[in-house]
Formats: sequence, structure tokens, C-alpha cells
Amino acid sequence: MKKLILLLTLVTTMNVMSQEQHKSVPQISISGEGKVKVTPDIVVIQLGVQNNGKDAKEVKTLNDVTIDKVIKYIKKFNIPSADYQTAQMSLHKNYDYDKKKYSYQANQTVSVTLKDISKYDAFMMDVMDTGINVINGVEFKSSKMETYETEARKKAILNAKKKADDYVSVLAGQKVGKAILISDNSYTNYPQPVFMEKGMMAEADAAMPRETLAVGEIEIVCTVNVSFVLE
Repeated sequence: MKKLILLLTLVTTMNVMSQEQHKSVPQISISGEGKVKVTPDIVVIQLGVQNNGKDAKEVKTLNDVTIDKVIKYIKKFNIPSADYQTAQMSLHKNYDYDKKKYSYQANQTVSVTLKDISKYDAFMMDVMDTGINVINGVEFKSSKMETYETEARKKAILNAKKKADDYVSVLAGQKVGKAILISDNSYTNYPQPVFMEKGMMAEADAAMPRETLAVGEIEIVCTVNVSFVLE
């Protein structure tokens, strides 16, 4: 026990000394930002079905029938089996205190990844006919996200260095040295889809091209805080 206390004391002391050391070094702390805008080439659609009833088996069976139709519908578009899967499934037992009766709710979600984003309109046109009654979300992605994230990070660091150089350039006898601390605060903005109801599509002029998806752009933003030594 004494050895453990001694070890913890040494670690704490070393951390404090390290922090004090950094504080005593002349330095400049700067924030930097790097942005990369990308046109999505992948769309992930969450299709769901929900049924309520007095019997657990009945609502589960109703869901199963719909999911079977959904999977058959997906296969019509030659979507590889690796690109769709059950994302969520649940069966809840609820009690109505007024009627003093139990009821059941079955939920199931299938996630579908379209790696050919041009198939989106055709896919969404008749998907509601399968019996799904929930679209939980549409998410746009890029097949090269890691590459673009790396690019954004590099831009953020270069931006921070440029800012530091600008500030120090007016200080006689000083220049920006090595970075001694970097903290990251990155995020990604995903475009929100614009939907058109099936009924609205039917009313539109059949001769006109139908565009029911506003793809937009994915904006990858990397923000960093960098502390540079002043030499």
C-alpha cells in the first residue's frame, strides 16, 4: 500500500513539474482552422416499420412480413448484401392504466447503403409500398472521408502556424519555434436531405425530371489549438 501511495505521489509530482515547465517557457497559443468541402458519393437510408397490437406474436409477424418485402425490394436494385442490414429491432410490452390492458409495440429498422447515389430517387419512389412507415434518417457520406479529414487537419495546423508568424513578426528578436501542445476540436457538417412526398411526385408533370434529393456538400472542419515556443 505504501509503495502504491509513493508511486502515485511521484506521478502527480512529475505531472505538476511538467506543467510548470511548460508555463515557464515563453510561448504563444493560437487557434487554427482547416475546412474541406466534399460532394457526397454515398447515402445511408434508415428504413423502419412499427406495429402496435394486443398480441406480441401478431405485431412481430406484421413486422416480419414488411421486412421480407423490404429485403426483396432492396434486391431488385442489385444492392450487395453487405450494404444492407438490420440496424435495430425491439418488442415492447406496454400497460394502459385506464383500460387496464397490455399492448405490444414492435419496431425494426433496416439500414441501406447506396454506393451509387444516383439510384436514390428510383429507390425512394416506391419503397413506402413495402409497408414501412418510418424513415429514421438519411445520411450522406464520402468514400474518401479519411483522406479529406487528413487534409483538413493539415490545413488547420498551417493556419495556426501562419497566425502565429503574423503576430510574432512585429516582435523584434523573436520567432516561432516548435509546437509543444496541440488540441483538436474537429467536426463534420452533413447536408440535410430535401424530401418530396410520393403524392406530390405523382402530381408533378411526368415529362419533367424528378429531383427529390438535395445532395449538397459535406463540410469537414478541423479546429486546433496550438502552443508554439517563442525563440
